[in-house]
Amino acid sequence: MSLKEIAERVGTSVSTVSRVLNSASPKCASQELQERIWTAAHELGYRPNEAARALRSSGAGTDTETPLRISVLMARFRDVESDPFFADLLHCLKTELYAQGALLHRVVYAEDEPEAEETGSDGVIVLGRCSQSLLERLQARNRNIVGIWRNTMEFQVDEVVCDGKKAAELAVEYLLELGHRSIAYIGDCSFESRYVGYTGTLIRHDIPINYRLIKSTDQTFAQGRRAILELLEGESAFSAVFCANDITAVSVLQTLNEEKRRMKRPISVISIDDIEGLWDQTPALTTVHIPRQEMAHMAVQTMLDLIRRGHQEAVRIEFPCKIIRRESCFPR
Repeated sequence: MSLKEIAERVGTSVSTVSRVLNSASPKCASQELQERIWTAAHELGYRPNEAARALRSSGAGTDTETPLRISVLMARFRDVESDPFFADLLHCLKTELYAQGALLHRVVYAEDEPEAEETGSDGVIVLGRCSQSLLERLQARNRNIVGIWRNTMEFQVDEVVCDGKKAAELAVEYLLELGHRSIAYIGDCSFESRYVGYTGTLIRHDIPINYRLIKSTDQTFAQGRRAILELLEGESAFSAVFCANDITAVSVLQTLNEEKRRMKRPISVISIDDIEGLWDQTPALTTVHIPRQEMAHMAVQTMLDLIRRGHQEAVRIEFPCKIIRRESCFPR
């Protein structure tokens, strides 16, 4: 199977097919065209190399010509497009799976019962925080599970992590360095490492937690707008906002731009994710970079090693995060 055959089936160029299947950038083609290319590659059994074939031979008499089938479970969202971070991470996983000669069996969602439990695949990669009950159901049906998330599951399964608590600490410390002391929080507050990092950093600096400046949301664009409007209408003054993710922060920045006349001074905004394209606005978004491509690569590598029983104990691979300084944060 060649790239040319995929291109002919989809009705596009070979170079476009190559960019979609081999590039971690989700901007190389429209979403609709990307999906048609992935579907054609899947149906035609396209494999960029032969590396994954050997994995089958290490199993119990399996067919070496049959590619591994890996499912992806979206643990937090009904629609992947509602969160650009996970949409981008899913694209990176697709690219990495095909690069290793494996197939994306299907994408399932935690709300889809019982499909989320009966994946019928060789392994499951879980994106986003997974509930204990869902994890236990998955473990009862598939021994090969790798999670990619910000909140560790304490070695219950293999996991690739960029610690949300550490990312939040980095963001809040940066705001404190800029002289901010009244810092609002917009994001999930229930068992959420980013919220823990926010509150813990303030406590370490002997700054009282003002719960009127904390807005619990589902971390969507609409909820971000609602939260910042509530903060502006509230009685507590604040000079900076820490948003749990980029999509919330973009909503906050746009709303602040609309509400300039009611503000005494500009408000700094910082978030976590560093999603390409979301910060193409004024002011450009300061955010904490999460290395999605590297996390996807290691998740697939860990899954392949798990399938061939290269390791027995649960492993955790943790990636560092870093601040990307742009124009949305400034000294108090």
